[in-house]
Amino acid sequence: MSQENNEKHNAIEKALYILSFFTPNNEEMGTLEISQKLGYNKATVSRTLLLLARHGYLDQNRQNKKFRLGPASLAIGMAVNRSLKKDLVSIAKPYVDKLSEELDASVVLEVLYGKKTIMAYVAEGPRRIRLAGEVGDSLPFHVSAGGKSILAFSSKELRDHLLDKELIQLTKYSITDRSVFEEQLREIRQDGVAFDLMEQDLDVSAAGAPILDTENQPVGAIIVVGLATRIKKDINSIIAVKVKEAAMNISRRFYASLHKNDF
Repeated sequence: MSQENNEKHNAIEKALYILSFFTPNNEEMGTLEISQKLGYNKATVSRTLLLLARHGYLDQNRQNKKFRLGPASLAIGMAVNRSLKKDLVSIAKPYVDKLSEELDASVVLEVLYGKKTIMAYVAEGPRRIRLAGEVGDSLPFHVSAGGKSILAFSSKELRDHLLDKELIQLTKYSITDRSVFEEQLREIRQDGVAFDLMEQDLDVSAAGAPILDTENQPVGAIIVVGLATRIKKDINSIIAVKVKEAAMNISRRFYASLHKNDF
């Protein structure tokens, strides 16, 4: 590599490193602060910051002269997020298939679509379980392990929006009391896994966990379905642990910033 190309390469690396320094919270920072934290020459940092701002990747506050990520960076992030959501099924499919094989069970991918969840993909286990629907069908949030896990990790505004109707009773085990259901959502948020204990179909239960996006908001869920004799409300069971692990792995593909309390 020639000296000129090497200098360009180093300049690009520095620019990318500076951009990454604003993630994940995009807090405003000044030239001196950035140069001290990165160990770069102040003049070099200043030139790079102004160049990035000129092209919209950074935005400079006119009052305090500090920088933060700009509209061009936002556009790139939104494009990545849109493409990931569009490809959710293809991204999640290998994890769904693997989980089905490991647990010898049927595994379902539910996707959040408007005010409902839709069964987007099903990996049938060797012992076929009668599911409460098929690919493309929508499921009630309050009786679905996937819907519950999505609601538990959603904002209060979205929860209220999705639960603006009466909670219907599908079986004698369905929860129809809003306060009882809200308490269950708090437990799910704490445990990171939700259960449907014969709430849609008698003799059939399920365990599910949410798939989170870049903003740690749910975009779907992964669910293990089986006979009620096999799936119990036990967060330490192999099924609960495995479904939670699979959801976390898919969430990482969506660049979710997972911390201990996120699941």
